Amino acid sequence: MAPPSILMSMFFVVSLLFVTSVLSRTIPNQTIKLDKLSKIQAQLDKINKPAVKTINSPDGDIIDCVLFHDQPAFDLPELKDQKTTLKLPEWPMGYNSSEDTTTRVESIQLWSSSGEECPEGTVPILRTTEEDLFRVSNITRFGKKDIQDTMDLHSYAIVSIRGDQYHGAKTNINVWAPITEPTEFSLAQMWLVSGTYDAKDLNTIEVGWQVYPQRYGSYNPRLFGYWTRDAYQTTGCYNTQCPGFVQTNKRITLGAAIKPISSYNGKQFEIDLLVSKDPNIGDWWLIYGSGIQIGYWPSSLFTGLESHAERLQFGGEIVNSGVNEHTTTQMGSGHFAEEGFGKAAYFKNLNLVNSFNEFIPIPVTNLELIVDHPNCYNLSLLSNNDFGTHFYYGGPGRSPTCL
Repeated sequence: MAPPSILMSMFFVVSLLFVTSVLSRTIPNQTIKLDKLSKIQAQLDKINKPAVKTINSPDGDIIDCVLFHDQPAFDLPELKDQKTTLKLPEWPMGYNSSEDTTTRVESIQLWSSSGEECPEGTVPILRTTEEDLFRVSNITRFGKKDIQDTMDLHSYAIVSIRGDQYHGAKTNINVWAPITEPTEFSLAQMWLVSGTYDAKDLNTIEVGWQVYPQRYGSYNPRLFGYWTRDAYQTTGCYNTQCPGFVQTNKRITLGAAIKPISSYNGKQFEIDLLVSKDPNIGDWWLIYGSGIQIGYWPSSLFTGLESHAERLQFGGEIVNSGVNEHTTTQMGSGHFAEEGFGKAAYFKNLNLVNSFNEFIPIPVTNLELIVDHPNCYNLSLLSNNDFGTHFYYGGPGRSPTCL
């Protein structure tokens, strides 16, 4: 048997080797974690602006009331000189706006349902949290679409019109809360489009409602907007998560949850959205209801859309990341179009704004249907005096007919 002194020396050496091994694994992991935390904090400091007032929404969202000129949009160098007097848009001819759009806005979002609003001179911005950034795989692309699955993994049930120079689009969309896989989304929106995805010159403005738990941390349907000028490669983002959209309204903001929502075989709740290009300045305004301005995308953000849209699209979209079987993510109400009013989701009163700033109903005959997985999600296009040009759409996702 070895002397005690040698045994102690051997024990010390073994212990030192063990500690060194543990530290060699722990320190790099700690360094990686601290580095990620540092990047997250830097991103939060960049996105979130100082708040004059903070509003806690019942669903856990935090709304920061930020001075108008401090909002993220004005981080763009080309917008620095737009921090002057806000010039409101000229309405399209034939569009029925209310005489006074400064009156109290009806509550369509959870955060303002108790009567809360931001003080004069400030605008509501949904706060980005540490948890929001932890949920994404790439912090540097936070707020942007994943370009790897922008087209291939998506399913659509939409209508499209092309062949003219479009200066706007308007529709009523009823709001649902479809069942959605945690990493997927389900939405209903209208697109204003110029260029093509393949040529990487795609310009879009996209608005509607969206359920996207990985992005927002909840399954609530949310009012959202998106823009890009290079096919989602490097430009654009959701809502106000990067410089771009200029928020102007005090009670309705992009990214916040919508309330109320539609119920199956019950009351239907709609959002009435117009995107219109101001003929004087050229900015693209987002309008709710009868003339309530939510904000605008400056024309300087775009290339093709700087002048006009080449096509308009309306309808539903989901992400399908299923490998061996179709996703269970629902579109619309989760029910097929043939179930009709009160059961299927719908778009009604499809209208466009032409290059003469005229507000015009879209004829059914001018619309092309794009339904790429009809056994999973479908669409029925109609027209009548009550709903104008309209359609029902949606479906359950994976089912006996959708595998």
